[in-house]
Amino acid sequence: MKNIDTKVLLEIDRQNVFHASTHLKQYANGDLPGRIITSASGIRIKDSEGIELVDAFAGLYCVNIGYGRQEMAEAIYEQAKQLAYYHTYVGHTNEALITLSERIIKMAPQGMSKVYYGMSGSDANETQLKLVWYYNNARGLPQKKKIISRDRGYHGSSIASGSMTGLPLFHAHFDLPLERIKHTMAPYYYRREDDGMTEREFSVHCANELEKMILAEGPDTVAAMIGEPVLGTGGIVPPPEGYWQEIRKVLDKYDILLIADEVVCGFGRLGSDFGSIMYDMKPDLMTVAKGLTSAYQPLSGVIVSERVWKVLEDGTDQWGAIGHGYTYSGHPLGAAAALCNLDIIERENLTANARDTGAYFQQQMQTAFANHPLVGDSRGIGLLHALEFSPDKQRRTHFDPNLKIGPQIAAACLEEGLIARAMPHGDILGFAPPLVVSTADVDDIVDRAKRAVDKVTNKLVHNGNWKAA
Repeated sequence: MKNIDTKVLLEIDRQNVFHASTHLKQYANGDLPGRIITSASGIRIKDSEGIELVDAFAGLYCVNIGYGRQEMAEAIYEQAKQLAYYHTYVGHTNEALITLSERIIKMAPQGMSKVYYGMSGSDANETQLKLVWYYNNARGLPQKKKIISRDRGYHGSSIASGSMTGLPLFHAHFDLPLERIKHTMAPYYYRREDDGMTEREFSVHCANELEKMILAEGPDTVAAMIGEPVLGTGGIVPPPEGYWQEIRKVLDKYDILLIADEVVCGFGRLGSDFGSIMYDMKPDLMTVAKGLTSAYQPLSGVIVSERVWKVLEDGTDQWGAIGHGYTYSGHPLGAAAALCNLDIIERENLTANARDTGAYFQQQMQTAFANHPLVGDSRGIGLLHALEFSPDKQRRTHFDPNLKIGPQIAAACLEEGLIARAMPHGDILGFAPPLVVSTADVDDIVDRAKRAVDKVTNKLVHNGNWKAA
């Protein structure tokens, strides 16, 4: 009966649901399999067929506290009984939102002042763009509007946030990016052109390339730069030594704001409250989501520095109430979930666990894969890690894209009961387990991943698609 129910439900799904990041025709025709998730606990999820999988990607980098937290359900329920919704327009607020905002500002880097709320990282980065434009209009600088992002950066998939994303998949056939959005080089040390560069020299090179772009565009036209502390969907790429310090020097020189997109890195994943603090980014604006509620409720935030806030205040003196708002901004259920989530992170020392168990995770991945013939690079920090595959480790060459090495290995991981993510635009396998992961869980994840990589390696050799250089 369970199999029949699953088949019927999936057919209804194919007829009615528009899925994200999915080949639409293949799914509609049944050529692409579906999976109905029915329950989850800790770092594991279970589907309607009773198959249990170790989720080594925390949903989409977001279930920091793990699945199945009863107290989260209770916190949301209690808030819903008291006040399920009211808007935050014209000074209206709620107790959960007040408490949460104070807590976030205390956690944030020095100099942060206020939090504006949305529902997703994408809408938060849309807000960032509008605030930056408003900020320079209020300063009497109407030409200073361009935003510099980075190749391989990920900032969302809406119009503006999708434009700031530096991955062609999110631009193709959507008439993106917007003209005001520019992209500079990614701090992707593994893919450097000059083998002789040290990490520090490469960081200086990245900053020099940024400065060249600013000068070419005109410093009086460039308003802000946006960047993730660690590149996420673009390949899980930690910055090379000194990168953010070199970038900050250039931005300060030309009066350009820095937006730190902390959607992936924030709330403990790197072993620090925020990547901005770990890398001393000194941001003017910050974007948070995902780990803010561990995805138990949709909630995002834009954290505004005192420097920017004062200008926004002056703008409303000139023009009246600021013309920006969402129906669900500051939603009380999201705020209640966030408070409970932060309580769990603090009480269970999950940020410290991401630091310590994360260090063990990095060590075990290096031990298993640093010398693997198929792995060109094994990199990460905290509870983020990526394996990048290459047919020639020494020359760092690429596989033929038609071989789809990353997806093959992700599929092999599934056969081993492990969820790891094939990253777009490269043969890269990503890992981002929940922050509750233990050293025993790490050993299990690494063992399953090793079997999957070996399986695909043997298949490539057997089919004559590759042999070790």
